[in-house]
Amino acid sequence: MDRNDGHRNTETTLVLMTSDASAKSSPPAAAPDQGVSGQRPAPGEAFVLLVEDNPINQVVALEFLALMGLKTQLARNGQEALDQCERAAPSLVLMDIQMPGMDGLECARRLREQQAQGRLPRFPILALTAHALDSDVADSLKAGMDEHLTKPLDFLTLRRRLARWLDLPQLND
Repeated sequence: MDRNDGHRNTETTLVLMTSDASAKSSPPAAAPDQGVSGQRPAPGEAFVLLVEDNPINQVVALEFLALMGLKTQLARNGQEALDQCERAAPSLVLMDIQMPGMDGLECARRLREQQAQGRLPRFPILALTAHALDSDVADSLKAGMDEHLTKPLDFLTLRRRLARWLDLPQLND
């Protein structure tokens, strides 16, 4: 695109889009958990643990979360996620399902077990995976996930889904 001064605009914009079909096909989400304190974290207080082994998916998801004004931590597999949750419980976990070592389903089961034992506070766990079959959704929910989101996911859909569970900072238009 030429600008008025004769220079060519070389700015590139990355747009990741998908339909919101996952929102329509997923079962209705349970009411957001209010945690031990009974209150959702205020904007700026929440932090999201992203559990993802793929470097490209890590970059995209971390950028989306940063654009939403959320603090984040990264775990590359289920064991790292367990270790990080024991050090500091997140406000929400975005969990990939298929990872080396401990997969996301086993990690979710172990986190829920620790929560049931009172060793961790309750926080939402959202599957973020390319697995989109009804049986995949059922497996996620059975493992203790609160919601099942499918990849690729666009920014606005992810923001809408996270807003069910967290008070997000307002975006500037």
